[in-house]
Amino acid sequence: MLTAKAIKEIFLRFRRANPQPTTELIYRSHFELLIAVILSAQATDKSVNKATALLFREANTPEKIVALGATALKRYIQSIGLYTTKAKNILKTCYLLIEKFHSQVPRNRADLESLPGVGRKTANVILNTCFNEPVIAVDTHIFRVANRTGLANGNTPLAVEKQLMAVIPKPFLQDAHHWLILHGRYTCTARNPKCPDCIIWDLCQYPYKTIASSSRNNNQIGK
Repeated sequence: MLTAKAIKEIFLRFRRANPQPTTELIYRSHFELLIAVILSAQATDKSVNKATALLFREANTPEKIVALGATALKRYIQSIGLYTTKAKNILKTCYLLIEKFHSQVPRNRADLESLPGVGRKTANVILNTCFNEPVIAVDTHIFRVANRTGLANGNTPLAVEKQLMAVIPKPFLQDAHHWLILHGRYTCTARNPKCPDCIIWDLCQYPYKTIASSSRNNNQIGK
């Protein structure tokens, strides 16, 4: 595990590089973000944005999606994996939002997780991005980055989440979720991580740092 000093330095660098990180999902309301996050499970943000650009033009409230119906909803999201199941969950969620929450996205975990298709990760995204709660939604990117760098050492997303919440300094918790996702998406990738270009390379505990070091030295020699 990294030292407290190293962890603070990591997030100082993230903040300097990207002072206002945010989700790459495109949305204009809490409800639109909720639907986009439900759709994003096992899908890329790019594919979700492409589908929701058309969907939200036609239906961007619980009432409008209910009126749209299952058949039409599926047509809008059929390019996204598991679209049939997601369509069912979205419609059930819209009914519940109308019946129980006055068509508003709830701002507490228990109510969010009562919605079909919303688990802990999705609830954390909404709490963080919509309601500025200092929570971390551990997806595959964050799970990989946390374990690879030494920020955490957990076998489950929940274990990693708890460790990150414990070690990340409070001033960085609000934005840590987005910094870690973006770092995993573009730099600390699952295959062939871009270690020579990494802004926290010297602080990371990745086992293959020696390979990255060699690559970095070769790059510098060639310049």
